[in-house]
Amino acid sequence: MILIFNFIKKEVIRLIGAVGYSWAGLVATLKSEAAFRLELLIAVILIPSACFLSVTIIARVLMITSILLVLIIELINTAIEAIVDRISMEHHSLSKKAKDIGSAAVLVAMINAVFTWIVILI
Repeated sequence: MILIFNFIKKEVIRLIGAVGYSWAGLVATLKSEAAFRLELLIAVILIPSACFLSVTIIARVLMITSILLVLIIELINTAIEAIVDRISMEHHSLSKKAKDIGSAAVLVAMINAVFTWIVILI
């Protein structure tokens, strides 16, 4: 019983540390990325709006997750850009390719969100 308690205690402490790192990542992104701030503002408006629309629960979940997906992909894109810049600030075709692909992923997520909302609302 004591072993189980110690294991759970250790894992809870580890989880709290992980949440701290995640929070630091969100704060860093908010401070440095105007695109993320705009997308977050849009999410803050659209997610509650989805909760008040007269749609099925499945439609509501699709609407909300499509918006959250944009934020998730933007965070990943920001991480890719930071890694590429950390490796080297000099221009290189592979660096450009990595950044462009990350940006394209954000665009695809945005198109998905717009398409999802249009299909459900029309």
